[in-house]
Amino acid sequence: MIDTKKLIEKAFDVQKFCYTPYSNFNVGAALLCADGTIYQGCNIENAAFTPTNCAERTAFFKAISEGKKEFTAIAIVGNKEGVKPGEGDFCAPCAVCRQVMAEFCDLKTFKIIIAKSTEEYLEYTLEELLPLAFTGKNLK
Repeated sequence: MIDTKKLIEKAFDVQKFCYTPYSNFNVGAALLCADGTIYQGCNIENAAFTPTNCAERTAFFKAISEGKKEFTAIAIVGNKEGVKPGEGDFCAPCAVCRQVMAEFCDLKTFKIIIAKSTEEYLEYTLEELLPLAFTGKNLK
């Protein structure tokens, strides 16, 4: 069972650690592992832009670097600095983050929750946000 509200709260909590001096657009992510562990991630910008890392990938890479490989859901929140929860817009994961999710998650069951607040959110499967995904199966 996914505690959606808790997952969204964790995503908002980690936004305070964002490093976004160029865009001032703060994204927080809370990744739920199959064993119930939650890994948080925030976006980290770089003046060269290419080395910038999204919140979602930060959460995934933290979890994977600690041996986790089974995931259930991720909550994602994002807004300009100073915008309060509920006042911003929905922040969907970028294509690169969706591709990372496809590497480690079941397309049909992994849940992606994009939220404005704990009460206002949308929920999708990874397959809905990344149809016709390119995965390891394509390389066999």
